[in-house]
Amino acid sequence: MKTLLWILIFFGTFSFMEFMAWFTHKYIMHGFLWSLHRDHHHKDHDSWFERNDAFFIFYAIVSMSLFYSGANGFWYGWPLGFGILAYGIAYFLVHDIFIHQRFKLFRNANNWYARGVRRAHKIHHKHLGKEDGECFGMLLVPFKYFKKAK
Repeated sequence: MKTLLWILIFFGTFSFMEFMAWFTHKYIMHGFLWSLHRDHHHKDHDSWFERNDAFFIFYAIVSMSLFYSGANGFWYGWPLGFGILAYGIAYFLVHDIFIHQRFKLFRNANNWYARGVRRAHKIHHKHLGKEDGECFGMLLVPFKYFKKAK
């Protein structure tokens, strides 16, 4: 029973992180912390790193804190921490590697899902300012982008 609960908490946390990514992106990155996110929309620097990369630190700290709590008696900390970690890995693979090609991997991915996610992100980046943005999600994007990507 505990194993099933562990698995449910893990997948629930992973799923909830898509909402958290959307919320953080829309209301924090395109809100009061635009100063950190702006360089992701405006490539006005020569560095491989962006100030925007600082956002991963927050979720990494939360995940590591949950691992620590799991190691100290709060067993729910393990599936919560691993759910956040797994979403962070998925985010890195999809956003940084697949979409933005920070590493030259997954260049030939051309299925309907890949095209839809890539198109949605391209539409998001057409807005250079913090206002008037659209499509703030990462793994789940509006169906219209998949229809257009067929």
